[in-house]
Amino acid sequence: MNITSANALSVGKYLLSPLIKLTESGQYAASVSVRSGRGSGTHDRIFRFTPFFATREEATLYALTQGRSFVRQAT
Repeated sequence: MNITSANALSVGKYLLSPLIKLTESGQYAASVSVRSGRGSGTHDRIFRFTPFFATREEATLYALTQGRSFVRQAT
């Protein structure tokens, strides 16, 4: 299994980081880290998603879209 984090995106006070994992079946699983705060006040939430994707790009786009949706609801 190979996990990568790339394409971090700042949205207001949040930092969204997609976490993409290549599964044993050859598909990609998507998660997103939603981070806020600084220093010892940093808060990080990780969301994992159930759909699998054929490409890393599809998984990354899905993770960032879901992260933006969370941020919109949180503000």
